[in-house]
Amino acid sequence: MQLTPSELEKNGFIVADKMDHNELVPFISQYLKAKNWFSQSYYGFNLFFLVVFATKLVLLFTDPGVPKSEIVLKACLGITYTFVLLPIHELIHAAAYKWVGAPKTSFDSNWKKFYFMAIADKFVANRREFFFVALAPFTVISLGLTVGMILASPLTSLTFASVLLFHTACCSGDFGLLSYFEHHKAKEVVTYDDAEKKETWFLFRDRKPT
Repeated sequence: MQLTPSELEKNGFIVADKMDHNELVPFISQYLKAKNWFSQSYYGFNLFFLVVFATKLVLLFTDPGVPKSEIVLKACLGITYTFVLLPIHELIHAAAYKWVGAPKTSFDSNWKKFYFMAIADKFVANRREFFFVALAPFTVISLGLTVGMILASPLTSLTFASVLLFHTACCSGDFGLLSYFEHHKAKEVVTYDDAEKKETWFLFRDRKPT
């Protein structure tokens, strides 16, 4: 969007919400409970990948030719690889921000509250731009893992399925913010980050008649 934070008010936007990054988890939880396409999709994807993982697990455990210790190891590797993917996830967010025009990006994390963020300081994103940024890591990583799962051997495909499951669970922040936009779709919503204050702002204005 070709507006700066200081230009939003004179263009008809009013402050609707402010999210302190230290309060990200309760903010996200609130909108994951909202009934809309994005919140339901998040739970739907988690359920789907859980079924895929559980099905592969059962099939391998009932195969007498596969060592049970190998099955457990391959399943648990998914957790390790998910942590490896977290910086890649945020780098994809940063690349997506660059793609939509953000001049600079940075990263923030809080291991105690288990959140990781790519931040585009003072870059005002509209609905279309934010959706692209928010969905980019989930889409790219999920497609890559799905292809790997299909092409891999049964044991290795269990690891891919495990990573798909855990990575999808880690996308709660992205889907929670998408749910926020969807929950307020009657308004034109824009958002921007303040890296210094560790805050994200949301502003609304009435949609122009078409």
